[in-house]
Amino acid sequence: MNSSVLQYIPIAEVIAKTFGTDCEVVLHDLTIPQNSVVYTINNHVTGRQVGQSFNHLVTDVLLSQNFTNDYSANYYFRTDDDRLIKSSTVLIRDQDKKVKGALCINVDTTRITDNIKWLSSLIPQIPNNLSDFTHEAKEPYEPEHITEVANDLIDKIIGNRPVEKLRRDEKVEMIRFMEQKGIFLIRGTIDRVAEKLNISKVTVYSYIDEIKEKHSKG
Repeated sequence: MNSSVLQYIPIAEVIAKTFGTDCEVVLHDLTIPQNSVVYTINNHVTGRQVGQSFNHLVTDVLLSQNFTNDYSANYYFRTDDDRLIKSSTVLIRDQDKKVKGALCINVDTTRITDNIKWLSSLIPQIPNNLSDFTHEAKEPYEPEHITEVANDLIDKIIGNRPVEKLRRDEKVEMIRFMEQKGIFLIRGTIDRVAEKLNISKVTVYSYIDEIKEKHSKG
């Protein structure tokens, strides 16, 4: 685990113990994007496991209009079993101000909303239709400082292997991972990947189309 991330373990423990078992805390080491999850507590909330990768970092954090000062607070997503999770993420930087990781807080709102519904049922004038609550969708925007994070993720995903020795399927797999994680939603990333892999932008787009076609066919 990167030393800059390691020092956040006590903070993760304190947060989880303060807010209880419905509060999950996850630490990501973004120097290893494909296996970025390096520490979890109360991971029954979303099922995050050490060795997994990030899910919402790009789409709900970096591209969020609420992302300022290296954090995004109080965004929402649903689990596979349709539980509403309230989440906040802060980036972790080292002493040279380079992004090395992220700390994510995920709160299962099920118990809270169930109690609110019960209380609301005792007071008829208060609406109790909380199940449809979700965060308002906003158009993503791209502050300049997220380019640094995106480029660093791309560099780490591709690594230091000589690109001329990479097989086509290895390049496609890297691009599949980036597409899955939303990296190509950030402007300029196609150019960066093409440059790093020493292929044309047209080739990158063709790989992405190939990946999407395979996905659509199941």
